[in-house]
Amino acid sequence: MTTRVSRVENVGFSSGNSGTGPATWGQQAIWDAVSKLGVDAHRYNISIGFPVEPGIPVARVLEAVPKLLQLHQSLRTRLVPDPDGELWQFLDAEGSVPVHLLEADADRAEEQGRELLAGLVTTSFDCAVDLPIRIAVVETGGLMTFVGFCLSHTAVDGWGLSRAVMDLFALAQGEPLERVREQHPYLQPLEEAAFQTSARGRQRDAAARGFWAKKLRLGPRAVFARPPAGPPAATFPLAVLNSPSLARAVDLVSVGHRAGGSSVLLAAASVMLFRLTGTPDPMFQVVVSNRFRSDLAHAVSTVAQEGLIHLPDADREFAEVVRRAQAVSLASYRHAYYRKRLLDQDIERMLEQEGAIADRSCIFNDRRDLVPHYPMEGDPSKLPLAQSRPLTTLSFPEECLPRLGTTFAMDAHHAPGSLELLITADTAHLPKPDIEAFLYGIEELVVNEAVALGAD
Repeated sequence: MTTRVSRVENVGFSSGNSGTGPATWGQQAIWDAVSKLGVDAHRYNISIGFPVEPGIPVARVLEAVPKLLQLHQSLRTRLVPDPDGELWQFLDAEGSVPVHLLEADADRAEEQGRELLAGLVTTSFDCAVDLPIRIAVVETGGLMTFVGFCLSHTAVDGWGLSRAVMDLFALAQGEPLERVREQHPYLQPLEEAAFQTSARGRQRDAAARGFWAKKLRLGPRAVFARPPAGPPAATFPLAVLNSPSLARAVDLVSVGHRAGGSSVLLAAASVMLFRLTGTPDPMFQVVVSNRFRSDLAHAVSTVAQEGLIHLPDADREFAEVVRRAQAVSLASYRHAYYRKRLLDQDIERMLEQEGAIADRSCIFNDRRDLVPHYPMEGDPSKLPLAQSRPLTTLSFPEECLPRLGTTFAMDAHHAPGSLELLITADTAHLPKPDIEAFLYGIEELVVNEAVALGAD
């Protein structure tokens, strides 16, 4: 069969409810960030794609899409700024979303599906006009054998995307809409905005911004030495460490020290920063899912924001740094829910009045549980550590555009049979040999600690 795009289905919906209100803190923060990117706005799109085995009848998937939009109001919300630059959300009661269908043989479904999804991801959303969701479906003999989702980050963050995907599958497999709603209740974006503009919401915002101000006064003014004079780097290299042993070791150390996996990775990154820079108390901006409130625990919207984590005494034994990272992280996570425009104004005032604040240019985002990962035959992450360690690879697959105000940004996510650390870095601060030492050092610290705890 010759692969071809068979059609684009504009799947209509009519939910019966609509509304208008101020944007949530998360919507406004992402909209502000995307608005500065111009032609690169598509880089903030969030996407996921994967094969579907066994396949699901395409007709049932198309029937489930309107139910998904009825369930999650963020997927039918447009965002429009008023004349003063404040963002408002408009919930549409009816409309349509595009489902791009492509026919392919089963042995080419994933390859062709990823190509189709890539085309959807490279087109930005006009948040005032477009609904923030596109779906790619590969059809083989009437069955969906691959599915891809591209969403605007103004509508969902990584956790919200994962929840939306699971709910679409539940609906396509016959789960009643009301049962799905009852299983995972949460505040819809208009409801969340109402809380944020209430007295309690304003108090929460003020407390979070106060926490940031305290940390910005305590942290190091510079994690890295001042770079040499000269023009800024045109690009940041992307480095990818693929490590089956790290996937297993993080879980073992997490259990052994009663710490979250993110805390384990943050502790290792802190120790390696100390070894590379001599700074014993590095600071990180960490992307936080903000699902700590019960009414946002299952939110399909964009509520993730940056927390600020300051880790003193990174020069101590790794096991101690892990335990400290766990305690410090919990406080930071609780204070990662705020109105970012006001926080930015606070930071500007601090710089004007105090001259300098802590270096917050090191960024970490743990995305491991946001993308579905599936068992694989001969999974190398299940091997004894001594056998899986030699399987680690490190590559520099591409160059990326510089990130303003960023020394380095590191993501962690699952890959088949491994954990991957991806880092983009300003080579004026972190040259390629140091990037390699940083990533390999994180792996070594965590794996060696797992061995010390008794792992084989």
